[in-house]
Order: sequence, then C-alpha cells, then structure tokens
Amino acid sequence: MNSALVSLRGVGIRFGPTPVLTGIDIDLAHGEAIGITGPNGAGKSTLLNVISTLLTPTEGSLALFGGPVRRRDLPQVRKRIGMSGHEPGLYPELTLLENLVLVERLTGDVHISAMQVLEVVGLAGAADRRASEASAGMQRRTDLARLIMTRPELILLDEAHAGLDSSARDIVDRLIHRTCDAGGGAVVVSHDRSVLERSLESIVEVRAGELS
Repeated sequence: MNSALVSLRGVGIRFGPTPVLTGIDIDLAHGEAIGITGPNGAGKSTLLNVISTLLTPTEGSLALFGGPVRRRDLPQVRKRIGMSGHEPGLYPELTLLENLVLVERLTGDVHISAMQVLEVVGLAGAADRRASEASAGMQRRTDLARLIMTRPELILLDEAHAGLDSSARDIVDRLIHRTCDAGGGAVVVSHDRSVLERSLESIVEVRAGELS
C-alpha cells in the first residue's frame, strides 16, 4: 500500500477525443505542500479536480490517504478533503455568518465556531452582510474560514491568493502551514509562480496538460 497522502500514476484526462492531461505522476507526502503553476488553460484546475475526486481519470490511477479511490469510499474520502475553487462556494442569499453556521450544522465537527473564525479572518464586522453583497475578497476570506473551521487533512486551493491583500494572503499561507504541521498536506494552484515561491519549496509546472 502506498503511504503517500496523494499519489498519481500516469494520470490522463480526455474530454471526448481531446487530451487535457497526459501522463501525470505526482506524490504528496504527509506534511508536504506542493505548488502547481502554468499558463491559463494548461490543465491545472483539471488536475486539482482529479485529486479532489470530482473527475475520474481516463487513464492511470489515483490513490489518496494511502489507498486506491473506490466509488464506495468516496463519501468518507471527500470528508477528509477541503477545496477552495476559483469561485468561493457560498450561498449568495445567506450572510457570511449564516454560510459558516451552515457548515457547522452540516459537518457537526468543527474546531472553532462560525463567529470566532470570522474574527480570525478579519470579517467579524461584516458577519451580517449577505454573500451576494460582499466583495470578492470578503467572499474568499469566508471560504478560507470554512477550511479553518473544519481542518481537513488535505486542502486543495485553486488560485486562492488571487485578488487578496497581503493580510489575507497571509491567512492562506498560515492555513497551508498549519495543515502540513498537523501531518496533512496541501496542493496549491496558481498561474503566478512568484506567489507559490513565497511560501512553498516544491513547485511543478503544467504545460499543455503535461508536467514540465
């Protein structure tokens, strides 16, 4: 059994006849964070969706938490993964606080309350603002707050630093480091390599669907 947190071997994705990813090999150890960079359209987000189990590889294999990903295990596997995508996953009609209270109710297992985590991300004063009326930066901070609350073993961040000020970027970096220090891991996607170099030692580049 592979002891890696994440292991991809020869992973490929095709949408119809079009190859999007080809021959991807990646290992992520416990306590490690890896950055994935490359130009827009290179396949970075698709790769993250494979790791999150939202996409099934057309070829090759994916193992998570030391074992193969089987359909019957998906609910339990996904509980151990936290993902922040291009668009924050908030309900627009709910306030920022209500969005996080909903996380509390759905998971039943959080490490910090919704109001406390809003203070951590600097949004205590905006708790009653509807998500639809919040700035993009506020929405991103709230989405990060969700991961701080639930403390998943594996965090997957897609352009999580984009559009954030320096204090919010520090929140992202602390989340990555805390997850790794607890024995988990992180996969961080950014088209801006300099953003990744600021806090990560291991960086790979995707070009035209292949690691380069």
